Amino acid sequence: MAQHNELGKLGEELAVKYLLKKDYKIIKQNYRYLKAEVDVIVQKGNLLICVEVKTRSSTFFENPQDAVNPKKIKLLVSAMNNYVEEYDLDVEVRFDIITVIKHQNDFKIEHIEDAFLYF
Repeated sequence: MAQHNELGKLGEELAVKYLLKKDYKIIKQNYRYLKAEVDVIVQKGNLLICVEVKTRSSTFFENPQDAVNPKKIKLLVSAMNNYVEEYDLDVEVRFDIITVIKHQNDFKIEHIEDAFLYF
């Protein structure tokens, strides 16, 4: 596996551990719909949350959350809409981004709630 893929997988694992510590219930990881993939779907109360995890070894070129562009947002919204319909859920949906930045052997995690508007 390529090094950047390993870093991304590690970032998702760290994000899941972070979410569990914050009392989120993990519903599904790596949910795929057409060309979209939702990294983590979590629930807190009656809120279903799509979490996009962005992991980087540096912020030199861009902040990780900047990689969630309009095209990616459209794919995430489509996937979450399908998920809600597929399971016939009556919930509010929120879209979060978790950034994981590796600095030497340490990781900095930032959770951006309600990261973008989708309507």
